[in-house]
Amino acid sequence: MNWQGVAVGALSFLIIGLFHPIVIKGEYYFSKKIWPVFLVFGILFLGWTLFVEGQILSSVLGVLGFTCLWSILELFEQEKRVEKGWFPRNPKRK
Repeated sequence: MNWQGVAVGALSFLIIGLFHPIVIKGEYYFSKKIWPVFLVFGILFLGWTLFVEGQILSSVLGVLGFTCLWSILELFEQEKRVEKGWFPRNPKRK
């Protein structure tokens, strides 16, 4: 039996689930201005995946890279959700 697909699927689920609160907290504390951090990490993870030997690790790094890139869009969407009142606004930020 080949469990690699199950492992990659489970780790993808975990990564995406972890990035949801990261985006929310990132927007809350730093605003959408932190999008370049997600861009840099996304590019780094995607570059790293090209040089890794293991298939599972390479796949997980690819998922991590694209999740970082997708989080850029989610930061901008999170700002809109805050404006709508769906999430709290940071009172310490202008």
